[in-house]
Amino acid sequence: MHFTYYGHSCFLVETKGTKLLFDPFISGNPLASQVIDMNTIQADYILVSHGHADHTADLVSVAGRTGAKVICAFEISEWLGKQGITNVHPMNTGGKWDFGPFSVKCVTAHHSSGLPDGSYGGNPMGFIVYTPEKTFYYSGDTALTLDMQLIPRWAVLDFAVLPIGDNFTMGLADAVESAGMIKCRNIIGVHYDTFGFIKIDHAAAKKTFTDAGCTLQLLKIGETIGV
Repeated sequence: MHFTYYGHSCFLVETKGTKLLFDPFISGNPLASQVIDMNTIQADYILVSHGHADHTADLVSVAGRTGAKVICAFEISEWLGKQGITNVHPMNTGGKWDFGPFSVKCVTAHHSSGLPDGSYGGNPMGFIVYTPEKTFYYSGDTALTLDMQLIPRWAVLDFAVLPIGDNFTMGLADAVESAGMIKCRNIIGVHYDTFGFIKIDHAAAKKTFTDAGCTLQLLKIGETIGV
């Protein structure tokens, strides 16, 4: 399994030839737009955690170009239909679905969700993704929540993708607490540095996780690693 980071909370997981793209936001990201050519990104599925523009700005463009199936909240699927995107699979918190190469369980994320046109984006969500290779958790944008204690009942995680930038989401201390709740020591950080409100000290961030017995990976934009 390979993990490619495209900046902010946008990343691609490739498992046995199936490409899963999460929260496409590149063209509006000043750190990513000069590094990544959005038109080269391929996807078989696009998973959208919530409707905010920093997670959906390139959704219509990438979905339209690639024909990828979009997995998202029901309200986002309705909005996509108005944009001409019909290859969608609507879900909601608590739901699980087998897509063949992988399955997804939607879990609670404490955040907000509004779409670029100002309409309601439904419940924000996190995802547990089960594949024959690895199982991982992407929390989406969220505060620390006791609901995270349920994650180990549903999955033994190989890694987790957590926001660490604070201000709009969990910061470092809460993300470390989250890692304990989900019983996962291998963390990939997202939702940091893009804007002034969420800039972090990378060395201090890694030390915070190391001191807690965890590993925090902070990838360069465009970097691919094996997970």
